[in-house]
Amino acid sequence: MLMRKVPGFVPASPWGLRLPQKFLFLLFLSGLVTLCFGALFLLPHSSRLKRLFLAPRAQKPGLELVAEVGGRSPPGKQEPPRNPALAEPALGARHHRVSPRRKEWMRRAQHLKEWIPRARPTEEHIPTTASSSLLRFDFEAFQRRLRHPVLGTRAESTEPQSPVRAQREKIKEMMQFAWASYRRYAMGKNELRPLSKDGYQGHIFGGLNGATIIDSLDTLYLMELKEEFQEAKAWVENYFHLNVTGEASLFEVNIRYIGGLLSAFYLTGEEVFRSKAIQLGEKLLPAFNTPTGIPKSVVNFKRGNWGWASTGGSSILAECGSLHLEFLHLTELSGNQIFAEKVRRIRRVLRDMKKPYGLYPNFLSPVTGTWEQHHVSIGGLGDSFYEYLIKSWLMSAKTDTEAKAMYYEALEGHQPTLEKKSEPTESAPRTGPRAGWISESAHGDAAGPLKAIEMYLLNVSPGGLTYIAEWRGGILDHKMGHLACFSGGMIALGAEDAKEEKRAHYQELAAQITRTCHESYARSDTKLGPEAFWFNSNKEAEATHEGESYYILRPEVVESYMYLWRLTHDPIYREWGWEVVTALERYCRTQAGFSGIHNVYSTAPRHDNKQQSFFLAETLKTVVTCSRSPGGTVLTRLPSRPAASHPCSLAGSRPQQTLSLKPPWSAPALQLESWSPCCAP
Repeated sequence: MLMRKVPGFVPASPWGLRLPQKFLFLLFLSGLVTLCFGALFLLPHSSRLKRLFLAPRAQKPGLELVAEVGGRSPPGKQEPPRNPALAEPALGARHHRVSPRRKEWMRRAQHLKEWIPRARPTEEHIPTTASSSLLRFDFEAFQRRLRHPVLGTRAESTEPQSPVRAQREKIKEMMQFAWASYRRYAMGKNELRPLSKDGYQGHIFGGLNGATIIDSLDTLYLMELKEEFQEAKAWVENYFHLNVTGEASLFEVNIRYIGGLLSAFYLTGEEVFRSKAIQLGEKLLPAFNTPTGIPKSVVNFKRGNWGWASTGGSSILAECGSLHLEFLHLTELSGNQIFAEKVRRIRRVLRDMKKPYGLYPNFLSPVTGTWEQHHVSIGGLGDSFYEYLIKSWLMSAKTDTEAKAMYYEALEGHQPTLEKKSEPTESAPRTGPRAGWISESAHGDAAGPLKAIEMYLLNVSPGGLTYIAEWRGGILDHKMGHLACFSGGMIALGAEDAKEEKRAHYQELAAQITRTCHESYARSDTKLGPEAFWFNSNKEAEATHEGESYYILRPEVVESYMYLWRLTHDPIYREWGWEVVTALERYCRTQAGFSGIHNVYSTAPRHDNKQQSFFLAETLKTVVTCSRSPGGTVLTRLPSRPAASHPCSLAGSRPQQTLSLKPPWSAPALQLESWSPCCAP
């Protein structure tokens, strides 16, 4: 105590700390050292820190196997990929790599080979190894089998100037105008609003952007709009991000985004399209986590679960039945079987469900696996389910026998005589099969969907127009929607593989339905068709009120023209297609793009201020195909509206898989190996 009072005395501690303060400081320092030690050796991702302080270990036998489990080749033994387009491992591999901590533990294990078989994937998360994804699809081999060169390598056409070529150039100019308007006023947005000259996002894509860009990729490529295609590709590379958190329509995201990306990859081999498609497909998988495997209509990207559809929780036949083609190709390109398993389960459930009078209602419960409403339609809500069956058969190079059975089974039974069917009169009310549920055994297994459609829905009006009505709980609505007009092309496409004695019948039926849809256009003032048209004592093939009189740039009618033109070579279908082009140019073109109209029966219609993405993806692509010679390849669709016209390969990369379509209906006019651009001259 005395020494502290002596002037000039300096304490022993350089900081002048008292004993309690020293104790607290040492306590803090020891805690910090303990924390660092724990982080270095105990945390799961500390192996990177260990490498800073610990000497590297010699590689032990069996480490190569560990690296393969992690989705990558061992150092020093990586081989260059066989295909530059597939240089990166599949997305599933990135998502299922073994953590560094587990790798460290595995290095120390003495029985490594006994441990590895236990790491089996679950049904919901089947990892995709790099080797499986690289070897499953060989783009270069696929490309060599194309009948026509890829973009930028085809020789300039020497075709002399002709009216048909002038028509083709006009359609190309319309595509350039639609794209330029979108790029100027709405680039990156989902769709263009040409009247207000801005972009529209909508609520069905869950926060995803650029629907028009991705939906238009294959059209830009096939029309050889090279600069525009490169713009679209650059946007996908730099600005198409998947870290979104909204609620999205499973169906719309599948047909517009995944379909567009898959198509672009098959055309170009660019890895960005493949990887984005697989990543987006993985984000849709939570929609399938239902008791039955039937997906919900809406998936929440943020929570990773499904939401409720506007129909009170029901799933929609056309939506859950229109995933098969894209998801099979996701498995083909990624090696991840989970995509294929999801859609195969849907088909099994639909195949085994008891159907009222052999008909497939439009609504079903994803929880109980039962039908929810008594509404059957070949148009909206039901359309592309039937289309995907025949397309699955064809796109599998005719190996998907289950799809063939579900489609053609209906075509092989007794067929009613079309001429004896007429629109019901006052004394014969509009009734179909009475409401009620019957087992398949009551009618036999041969009561397939299209047979039932012919028996109960197919009618001929007093004016001689063949149409497919809608069925509501035993009552027929004698109307046909614009979406149902795809059925003419569908039946035509499937007629070749029907039994020989049935082919002529289905060829004629396809032509009659297509003629009816043409009449719905021809009887309007704009020569564009309404959203729905009726058949009654007052009108035939016309809308009955303004709410059904609008036209939103839909492609279904011209799609049937395209298939009938390519398959029959009848020039009337090409003429009808050009009539649609003329009407689009006159009534739908604005100063800043193309717009739908509110009333097709007005010569001065109001525009709806929306350039739909499927106008570029389908409508213009289809009409330009009508202006090509019939010897080119018929477009095989990765089905949108009813499911977007996106081309893809047939039977993946398997060699020598061909599809022959013969004019008219039978002599090789084309041979399709894998896939060829439909618009090739």
